[in-house]
Amino acid sequence: MSKYESSTLRSRQLFETAKKYLPGGVSYSIRYFEPYPFYVSKAYGQKLIDVNGNEYTDYWIGHGAKIMGHNYPPVMEVIRKQLELGIHVGLPHEWEIRLAEQIHRMVPSIEKVRFTNSGTEANMYAVRLARAYTKRTAIVKFEGNWHGGYDALHVAVTPPYDKVYAGLTHGAIRDTIILPYNNLEVVEKAVEKTEVAGVIVEPVAGAGGMIPAEREFLKGLREICDKIGALLIFDEVITGFRLSTGGAQKVYDVIPDVTTLGKIVGGGEFAVGAFGGRDEYMELLNQLKYRSYHERVFQGGTFSANMLMTSAGYTLLSELERKPEIYNHINTLGEKLRKDIGEILERYSLGYTTGIGSLVGVHFTPIKPKDVKTAQTMKDKEKSRKYFQHLLENNIIALTYENPHFFISSSHTIDDIERLVQVTEEFAKNIKKQ
Repeated sequence: MSKYESSTLRSRQLFETAKKYLPGGVSYSIRYFEPYPFYVSKAYGQKLIDVNGNEYTDYWIGHGAKIMGHNYPPVMEVIRKQLELGIHVGLPHEWEIRLAEQIHRMVPSIEKVRFTNSGTEANMYAVRLARAYTKRTAIVKFEGNWHGGYDALHVAVTPPYDKVYAGLTHGAIRDTIILPYNNLEVVEKAVEKTEVAGVIVEPVAGAGGMIPAEREFLKGLREICDKIGALLIFDEVITGFRLSTGGAQKVYDVIPDVTTLGKIVGGGEFAVGAFGGRDEYMELLNQLKYRSYHERVFQGGTFSANMLMTSAGYTLLSELERKPEIYNHINTLGEKLRKDIGEILERYSLGYTTGIGSLVGVHFTPIKPKDVKTAQTMKDKEKSRKYFQHLLENNIIALTYENPHFFISSSHTIDDIERLVQVTEEFAKNIKKQ
């Protein structure tokens, strides 16, 4: 029995119970890892406490939503106050205006915004908007880019990229064009053959292993979309407000037509999504201008823009705007982690690191991946799993089991990073001995 198993007996019991009522014992398959996940009882800062009282340094950090760490005091304070005043009313309120205005001020591409309950919904509506605006149907998406569970985009997320996922029909993805990431030449040739409504891209392929887009790739997509009259959609569910106050588009200096957001935009505490862009596009959602359901692009949701989410979101985004030192801190830690772990992996001929800012990917591949296909098809899954397990044995949790990567929050410290580097070097030494 491993150290992890002997110290997490209550979690093992809970997982056995969970399997009776939840498929696979979890509500999201990536939350499972061998031999079973630990069950959290408390979270604070960069730490998690499980039901057995074990403490972990958390780089999963709410799927990247907790840029300030768990239970950030200003956000928790506004949540407590709002709980007494109202949580969800289903009618307009001032918080949604304040959050919308804050997003408009921070994100270069967004003049107007609509709120949803997930990043998946935001991407779904962004695609619908592009199709309505251009009166075309084809959507370009890239290998290994993850845009949520929407049928038209839930394709070519993991290899083999030409295989349809269970439950999806060929009809659902008939108008989806799948192209390689970071390969502008292929995009240029492909769009000549059809009328494209929109091109959707992750500026950093998060679930693909924190693979950043090359600047020239994003600039080229901007030029192509301008040339063919398609809308460029940045999926900034991960990168929005994480890479900078204005997200990846501010860092890359490439402005999309439509931006989708999630995670951080809800204060890091609530289910949320958002999509926005220039008034010219967003007007298609305007019920004052388009009275008919058939003329207007529909968007809605029972819990969208609820008072609890918008109050938390406004508070967090205001903090990020006022405190640029937050980005200095997390980006410095991210750069150190990428550099130090990267040096270890290369020294022991095990792999490479990728990422940007506070996003760090670890790849057990023979070459450094610049696209997700390389990262996914050439990785040593066994080493990835063993690395994850080694971290777990040392009370460190990464995201995910077969594709370890790290989100850094403002609560993480230089000591946390140095310990993670030390534990990684121990792993590398052990692997080379085997």
